[in-house]
Amino acid sequence: MRAKLILFLQLSSKYRIYFLLLHQKTITKTKKRMKFRAILSLMLALACLTATGKKKVQKQQLWPDGTPVSEWFSDTTRVDLSGLKRYVVTDYGVDGYSTEVQTARLQAVIDRCANEGGGVVVIPRGTFVSGSLFFKPKTHLLIEEGGELQGSTRIKHFPVVKTRMEGQTLDYFAALVNADGVDGFTITGPGTINGNGQPYWEEFWIRRKYNRNCTNLEALRPRNVYISNSKNVTVQDVKIINSPFWTNHLYRCENVRYLGCYIYAPTENVTPVDPKRGAPSSDAIDLDVCSNVLIHGCYMHVNDDAVVLKGGKGTWADKDPNNGPCRNIIIEDCTYGKVHGCLTLGSESLDDHNVILRRIHVKSATRVLWLKMRPDTPQHYEYVTVEDITGQCGSFLVVRPWTQFFKPEDREDMPLSQCNNITIRNIRMTTKNFFDVGKSDKYRLTDFTFENINVKDEKKAFDPSLIDNCTSKNVVIE
Repeated sequence: MRAKLILFLQLSSKYRIYFLLLHQKTITKTKKRMKFRAILSLMLALACLTATGKKKVQKQQLWPDGTPVSEWFSDTTRVDLSGLKRYVVTDYGVDGYSTEVQTARLQAVIDRCANEGGGVVVIPRGTFVSGSLFFKPKTHLLIEEGGELQGSTRIKHFPVVKTRMEGQTLDYFAALVNADGVDGFTITGPGTINGNGQPYWEEFWIRRKYNRNCTNLEALRPRNVYISNSKNVTVQDVKIINSPFWTNHLYRCENVRYLGCYIYAPTENVTPVDPKRGAPSSDAIDLDVCSNVLIHGCYMHVNDDAVVLKGGKGTWADKDPNNGPCRNIIIEDCTYGKVHGCLTLGSESLDDHNVILRRIHVKSATRVLWLKMRPDTPQHYEYVTVEDITGQCGSFLVVRPWTQFFKPEDREDMPLSQCNNITIRNIRMTTKNFFDVGKSDKYRLTDFTFENINVKDEKKAFDPSLIDNCTSKNVVIE
């Protein structure tokens, strides 16, 4: 018995439990052994508590800045709308097999749903063509299998409203699906939101051919989804495709989940002007002054950046109350088709903090992490972690000045932009240029960490000396 006790004390808490379960039946009911059995029972309880404690510690996630990640980010449970009243649009005079633009009829269903206390606006099987729709508090959108909400090809069906575009608050065209101040708003599939962007893309490339300085805002195009000033938003299991402009744009939203979505826009052959051209500026998800965002298990293939953090632009952007930071963003377990950047901070971004990109597979990205540095805007990107990435890309890390359509102004107290505490680890990829980094007197790079890197790299330009206090550990570049 003494030998067994010594062996027990040498075991870890996990194996102590196994030991006790195997041996407690062999203990007789004599007083002496009853006493020893009580001691063993106490030790078993302590072992269980120790194991449970360790398990909890192991599960606790931390943000890059060391603060705890809320359990909210571990919950990918789908929102269940089955208990809400259904408003199937075909029950209210909307035709699912018509090429007619039915904006007014669809909006009437949304309004009725809101006026009667809320519920789910249901797009059943069929194609429903519409201009801008505006969802209201306690209303949700469900697009059933085989159902498609399709955007009109005429810009006149998208009213000009006060909105947010390219880091500015201005008058511009509303999106196809709009929700402002709709806490708890949910869009769910498995059907499709189809922006029907072909005519808009063609017009853009024609304009750009004859005027190289033509901006995005000069080419009149709506977005697919715009959600603003809302909390507890979920977009789940829906296909969002062919947006004329940005695919999903969220402004001043908190607690947002994108779960299992398919986000797509073509990357070539959209115009006879140039067959190599794809859907211009069709960003997958633009987060503009947002916090607590989880993007989980999504597929993204667009002719621009995938997930983009925004918040304002311009020399005085940090003084504008309409602008602001992005905080606490996790993108995980996603697959990228062809994109310009998997995660882009900029080009209209001020202050991004606690951002994680992890466990993704990249089929063909121009860049994985793109830190766009605008010389005309005070920017601060910090505590960003990119980890567990596989696949292939052009450049993995890009830090360069971004000067497209920028407008520098004189400002005596202009803050120096900086990127700090950027961690890149557990990377297994094939790249053309893993380290595409340039120095500038307009920004400072400090406290980068490269760890467990194994890449095949054509350029072989990795140079940690370009970054102050750069740490590299187990970096293999072939």
